[in-house]
Amino acid sequence: MKALRLILVLLLLVLAGVLGAQWLGHPSAHDYGEVFVRVAGHDAQASLPAALLALALLFLLLWLAWKIVSLPFRAWGRYRRKQARARLIDGFEALHGGQWAKAEKLLVQAAGDREVGVIARVAALRASSARGDDAASRQHLDALAQDHPRAHALAAADRALALQRPAEALAALDAAVVQPLPPRGLALRIEALLQSHRAGEAWGMLGALRQQQAMPDAELAALESRLAVQSIAEATDANVLAERWESLPKPSRNQADVVAAYAGRAAALRWDDAAVRSIEHALDARWDESLVALYGTLPVGKLDSRRASAQRWLQAHPDSPALLVALGRLARRQGQWPQAEDFLHRALAQGAGPEAWEELGHGYTAAGNESLARRSYANAIHAREGEATQALPGRDLKKQIQDEAVVEARNEHGLPQLRG
Repeated sequence: MKALRLILVLLLLVLAGVLGAQWLGHPSAHDYGEVFVRVAGHDAQASLPAALLALALLFLLLWLAWKIVSLPFRAWGRYRRKQARARLIDGFEALHGGQWAKAEKLLVQAAGDREVGVIARVAALRASSARGDDAASRQHLDALAQDHPRAHALAAADRALALQRPAEALAALDAAVVQPLPPRGLALRIEALLQSHRAGEAWGMLGALRQQQAMPDAELAALESRLAVQSIAEATDANVLAERWESLPKPSRNQADVVAAYAGRAAALRWDDAAVRSIEHALDARWDESLVALYGTLPVGKLDSRRASAQRWLQAHPDSPALLVALGRLARRQGQWPQAEDFLHRALAQGAGPEAWEELGHGYTAAGNESLARRSYANAIHAREGEATQALPGRDLKKQIQDEAVVEARNEHGLPQLRG
């Protein structure tokens, strides 16, 4: 296409020259004035149109001469660019295939081309990092820093985070020459702040990350949940905790991991009402076994109100092992061991794990029944290790749950109780 355009330009110039020559031969051409030129004692005289045409022809000849002279150099440049792109493609294929040394060699060769040098150097850095060559990685970073500060900042931050050095990553990303940060830079800075235990500051960047669509929705939701949990866990006092909790969107305040973090931190700060209410509201909105288990183990008081809430939930979730264990734990802490024992055995019949056995061990220890306490603790260990447990003496759990179910069903339908 370039050769065709050159031929068309030359044809147009020849046509213009022919037309100009015909016009110069016309007597009216001299009416525009004369041009006199003296060079080294030699005089030249021509009409103004003839002089302009001669000047145009001179520039045309110089342009053609330059094209001819520079043709080998341009051909060599095209050849080098073609080679660089071929090495870049081969280097990426080797990098994708895990051939780190081969990939790095090809990519370093491709980095000599100005147009693909940045991406080739970044990929070479990945290859050197993958094979654990810190010296080569630093060389690639230094090469990027000279001409491409933004690419250098992103690569340096990525490498620093992989090495668990968030301070270095923040120093690279906060440099003035790389502002404003691209979407990848925002994601890296959030990660660096998380590793630096500054999740509250990172939370403020989440909106910009979402606006720029820097990651898929599922990954962004996971990051938002992680930020919420860590920012709550890092709250230093009740006021900061309340502020961060209120800043969360409503869906996040019903997520089990977020609610668990908030309740645990509120309990640690002696904010018992907030800890209990957060779990109760979340369970009323959406049932979650892990939150029920946490509800029973919170190191707070309010045993009567918590027991009442748990009893209310039991009507809708009678077969929840976590709820039955929570009720057993609350009843034991209230000093009502017979009811606690009953709840815990029902929980075991519903598939509860070592927590129920440990709670039984605590209860039997407090009741002075050392043999059953030792058996319960042993079963807790076996259950935690995935081994079979042994039934307690004189207690057929399956038969007891079946009998209770029959009694409850007959009471519900108003039938007389079976005897014998």
